[in-house]
Amino acid sequence: MAQDLIQRFLFKEHRVRGQFIQLNTAWQKMTAQRHYPAVISKLLGELTAVSVILASGLKHQGKITLQIQGSGPVNLLVVEVTHDFKLRGLAKTSQAIEEQESMDELLGDGQILVTLENTQTQHHFQSYVPREGATVAECFETFFQQSEQLPSKIWLSANETQLGGLLLQKMPDTDEQDADAWERISHLANTVKDEELLNLPCEEVLHRLFHEETLELFGGKAVQYECPQDKERVDAMLRGLGEAEVRSILADEGEVVIHNEICNYHLRYDEDAINSLFASSDTVQ
Repeated sequence: MAQDLIQRFLFKEHRVRGQFIQLNTAWQKMTAQRHYPAVISKLLGELTAVSVILASGLKHQGKITLQIQGSGPVNLLVVEVTHDFKLRGLAKTSQAIEEQESMDELLGDGQILVTLENTQTQHHFQSYVPREGATVAECFETFFQQSEQLPSKIWLSANETQLGGLLLQKMPDTDEQDADAWERISHLANTVKDEELLNLPCEEVLHRLFHEETLELFGGKAVQYECPQDKERVDAMLRGLGEAEVRSILADEGEVVIHNEICNYHLRYDEDAINSLFASSDTVQ
């Protein structure tokens, strides 16, 4: 049964480490009512899996944001994952999508930007992911190798209801322990199937792939979709527009509707709500 977990593991005798991620409910909540074509679900799902893996490396309170803007059919893609594995995200398209389109065709010239935010110090670090490779996995293998200086291999799978991923990384002293370990373990991992990544528990996948190896599997971390309605922020935004502008919109449209795209909900303000909004604003002043 699929789970909403990310788990670390270690080949103790060979100094190779890894992570396994599998999302079901959290992924379905994130994409509910989006009606993405299958090819977009796959792209966004694979990028979401990588974002959770990146968030597992945070050593402080904060979040990882993965963002793509470009001229392709996918003109905006955003995934946010906090240090405690709360996620949200969306993809926006500018035109009809063909199911056979590749990642390069979907993204056009869009650059993959990773932002690391430390909410304790308010510092941000940004880095572009090289578009070297035909798949999300190939791009991030290069990124991990450059950013962490560790040879890395990634396997990803995603559809409309599930996503899964496997990461292996070669530690600096791997060859000292066993010169053939990295090649052997990578070769075994290459046999993993999409249905295994999506449907089988971490323990079973690892046993199927590496039953002759000795692994240490650490406790899993739960991943959740979280995108609460922030009405106070919307109220402040409307007050910032000014009462005259807001009442002009109300007169033209009959109500003021604010759509939160990343969380996919609408907040509606009728005349009574607008009266209350600016009455409370006057009181504060």
